[in-house]
Amino acid sequence: MRAMRVLRLVVHARSRQPVLILGEADGERCVPVFLRPAQAEVISAGARDDETSLSQDVLVPVVEALGAKLEGAEVTALVDGVFSADLVISGGVRVPVKPSDALAIAVRESLPIGMADEILDEVGQPTAELFPNGSDAPPAEQVREFKEFLADVDPEDFR
Repeated sequence: MRAMRVLRLVVHARSRQPVLILGEADGERCVPVFLRPAQAEVISAGARDDETSLSQDVLVPVVEALGAKLEGAEVTALVDGVFSADLVISGGVRVPVKPSDALAIAVRESLPIGMADEILDEVGQPTAELFPNGSDAPPAEQVREFKEFLADVDPEDFR
């Protein structure tokens, strides 16, 4: 399992679907994950704060009331172009959930995100090819670069 970090949240030009770009925390590959719109909104809201309350925010108090702790989210498999994911809870408990949900909760709660090595080996893209000016470029530059990339790509390219 590889530690991942959020590089960008963008919209795929042709399908208009939100895409979360996850990059290796200590590597040079990234993987696009197509999201459901509601979860993309949660991710775009960022880490939980005292001013905004979202429905996902109820999960942590429920888990804690049960005497456990939410430890992270892991993207565990890619089968026929569809990702699988788990929420990881203390005590070795794993709860299979939709990848969009796992990633939204991880971002909202500032939890670690992991991805199976096999996924990166199969569909990982060199980050430098997607973002020639680096993944920390100014937002306007990020959007321009990613639009260029997305102009000739569709979800099937990442199977």
